[in-house]
Amino acid sequence: MEEQPNRPTWSKQIEFTLAGIGCAVGLGNIWRFPYLCYRSGGGAFLVPYLLMLFVLGIPLLHMELTVGQYTRRGPVHALAIVCPLFKGVGMASVAISFIMCTYYNLVITWALYYLFSSFQAPLPWQTCNNTWNTPNCTDHATNSSYSSTASQEFFKYRMLQQTSGVDEIGTIRMELCLLLILAWILIYLCIFKGVKSTGKVVYFTALFPYVILIALLINNAQLPGALEGIKFFILPKWEKLLSLEVWVNAAAQIFNSIGIGFGSLMAMSSYNSFHNNVLKDTLTISIINSLTSILAGFVIFSAFGYMSYLQGIPVTDLAVDGPGLVYVVYPQAFANMPVAQLWAVLFFLMLLCLGLDSEFAMVEVLVTSLLDEFNQKLLQIFRWKELLVLAVCGAAFIIGIPCVMEGGIYVFQLMDHYTAIVSIMFLAFFEVIAICWIYGVKQLSSNLEEMTGKRPNVFFRACWLVIAPPLITVILIFSIIQFKPARYEDYVFPPWAQGIGWVIAMASIIWIPLAAFHTLWLLPGSFMQRLKLSITPYALSNIPKMPYYERGGNHGDQDKNVISLHNYLPEKPPVEAEF
Repeated sequence: MEEQPNRPTWSKQIEFTLAGIGCAVGLGNIWRFPYLCYRSGGGAFLVPYLLMLFVLGIPLLHMELTVGQYTRRGPVHALAIVCPLFKGVGMASVAISFIMCTYYNLVITWALYYLFSSFQAPLPWQTCNNTWNTPNCTDHATNSSYSSTASQEFFKYRMLQQTSGVDEIGTIRMELCLLLILAWILIYLCIFKGVKSTGKVVYFTALFPYVILIALLINNAQLPGALEGIKFFILPKWEKLLSLEVWVNAAAQIFNSIGIGFGSLMAMSSYNSFHNNVLKDTLTISIINSLTSILAGFVIFSAFGYMSYLQGIPVTDLAVDGPGLVYVVYPQAFANMPVAQLWAVLFFLMLLCLGLDSEFAMVEVLVTSLLDEFNQKLLQIFRWKELLVLAVCGAAFIIGIPCVMEGGIYVFQLMDHYTAIVSIMFLAFFEVIAICWIYGVKQLSSNLEEMTGKRPNVFFRACWLVIAPPLITVILIFSIIQFKPARYEDYVFPPWAQGIGWVIAMASIIWIPLAAFHTLWLLPGSFMQRLKLSITPYALSNIPKMPYYERGGNHGDQDKNVISLHNYLPEKPPVEAEF
C-alpha cells in the first residue's frame, strides 16, 4: 500500500462525533422512520426498532469505526487490509456513495427551492389561485382520489413540472439546475479543506436541526388534533408484531439510518487519533440517531393529527409516503398554521442542514479513497487537494443533471430504488462476513485493545460472531424475496428502465467479484495458497514486485512457482511502521 504521511486528524474529537451524528441523522429520520411507524402499528414498531438498535446497529457501527480508526484508511484500503479477498466491498461502498451523492443532492435542491418559496405571502402552495393549478385543485384536502391539494400541485406542477413518465424526460428545469449548482457550491465550500473545514461546519449543521425539531414540536403540540396523532404514534397495535416484515423493516431502518456498508463513517473515523475512545463515539452516534428518529416521530405525528382534524378523516387514512411526506403533507400543514412563513423557512432550513451533513459524508468517502490510493499522482495532476474536491463535485453535478429535468423525479426514484434498496444489502452482507467471520472477532478485539487498552465486552463479541451475520443474511434473503420493481406512485417503470436500474445496481456490486479475482491473480503460489493468502490480513501489503512467472504463471522455470508463504505473512501487523 502507498503510505500517506501526515494524514490529517480532526482538530477536536467532538468534531468527529458531530460529523458522525450529521452523517447518520438525515432525511430518513424525518420521513422514512415515521412512515414505517405509520404502517407498522405505531408504538409497536418501536419494540423491534430498539431491539435491532442494540443487537445490530450499535455493534456493527462499533465494528466499522474500529476498522477505520485502526487502519487509518478509507473503506477501500481498510477492507483490502483486513480481508484482501473482499477488498471489492470497500470499492463497492465508494461506488455506491458516489452514485448516491449524484442524486441525493436533488433532495437538497428541493429544500432550497421550498426555502426560497417560503418567503412569499401567502405561501405558494396555500391556495389554488395559481397558474399551475388544475380544475381538480382544492384548498382543503379531502379523502377523494379525484381531487388534489394545492400542496400536491405545487410539488408536481410548479416545482417539478412533472411529465407523464420516464419516456418523456422533457427539458432541463433551469430553476432547479441553478439551485443544484448552488447546492454543490455549498457542499464544496464545506469540505474543500477536508476534515479541517468539515469539522467547523458540523457545529451548525449537526446541532441546528435539533433546535428546529424542538420548536416545531412545541408549536405542533398546541394545534387542535395533535394529541390524536401522538396517540397513534405511541399506542402500539401489538398484532403487527406477528408480521415478519415489521421486524425486517426495523432492522433495515437501523441499518440504513446509521449507514452500515456505505463506508462514510469508516472513512471519517480514519481521521481519528489512533487512541481515540471509539466506543464512546459509537454509543453517542447510534443512540442520538435513534432518539432523533423518535423526536421526529412526535413532530410528524402531531402534524398528522392536525391534518386529520382539518380534513375530518382518521389519521390512518392520510396519504403518507417517502418524499411526499416532507414536500407535500407537511407543507400543507404549514399553510394552516399561524405564522406559516416562519415555520416553513425554519423547517426547510432544517432539511437543508440534514441533507448537507449526509452529502458531506458521501463525497468524503470518494475523496478519502482516491487520496489513499493515488495520493502522489493526484497531487501531481491537480496540484492542490482543493482542485481534486472541485473535480469530484463537478463530475457529480454533471451526472445529476438528468434529475433536474422535467422527468427527473422518475430518474431520482429509479436510482434510489436500485441503489439504496438493492445494492446496499449485498454490500452490508459481504462486509459483515469479511470483518466478523474471516478477519475474525479475536483479531478485531486485539485491534481495539491496542487502540484503547480495553477489549470489547462479551456482548459485542457475541453480536459480531453469532447475531449480526445470520441477521444480515435473513434481511438480505427477505429483501430478495419481497423485491418489487421500481415505481413512483401509480407509475410502474417500463422494462427498459428497470434494466437501466439493474445496471446502476451492478455498478457497485460488480466490484466485489472483480476485486476478488484481481486479488487471487496478484497473490503468489498455487490456487489453494492464493486462497489462503486472500483471507490473511495484510497479505496484499507484503507482495514484492515480482515478474509474472513468480506470481504462479505458466512461464519460466517451474521451480520458481514454489512460494514460501511465510514471506507474505507478517508476525504482527506493521501498524506503527505504516501509519
